[in-house]
Amino acid sequence: MKNILDFLSELKNHNDRVWFSEHKSEYDTARIDFEQICSSLILKIAAFDEDIRLVDVKDCVFRIYRDIRFSPDKTPYKTHFGAFIASAGGRKSDRGGYYLHLDPAGCFFSIGVWSPTPVVLKAIRRSIYDNIDEFNEIRNNPDFRTLFNDSFYEEDKLKTVPQGFSKDFPDAELLKLKHFMVTYDIDDNMLNSSEFVEKLAEIAEKSYPFLQFLNYSVDEVI
Repeated sequence: MKNILDFLSELKNHNDRVWFSEHKSEYDTARIDFEQICSSLILKIAAFDEDIRLVDVKDCVFRIYRDIRFSPDKTPYKTHFGAFIASAGGRKSDRGGYYLHLDPAGCFFSIGVWSPTPVVLKAIRRSIYDNIDEFNEIRNNPDFRTLFNDSFYEEDKLKTVPQGFSKDFPDAELLKLKHFMVTYDIDDNMLNSSEFVEKLAEIAEKSYPFLQFLNYSVDEVI
């Protein structure tokens, strides 16, 4: 973990191709360390989520190179490591999964569906609308609420209830979401723990019913 965060801290201060080329071996070491963490996490998650058993870590880890073609920020590299552990494509999957983000500025672990296509987004909203009692039972589970405080990622959230759904729906705020993800912030104690992967797997297992609900909806339309 120290190798990873030390390298990323240095990269943040020297985000240019010359420096990166001169420190490529350090990047390779940090990347391998991150992939090993993710591989161990995949094995732990696969013990309760059989969809993850055939996932390849290489499909899950995001490239460190930024796409700067249409961005005003021309720095060439990301200053974090990220991996989306999901079946049917890893980081490219339409299904929900488990996202690990390591960054000197703050680390977190998220579960759910990020930026779904319009078809998938509509299917998830419809499933929540039609099965709200089941969904509320999942998110009101004490373990789930303790981890995530019933807080969903609200970036890009709509201001009004989307067309096709009743504005009188008691949980209308859920239908306004554009991303159906919950996030656990990783503190330094957990980050430096020898049981880091085990703790992540425990969080993943307690959020598994939530992910199952989402993926049942996703699978109906992809």
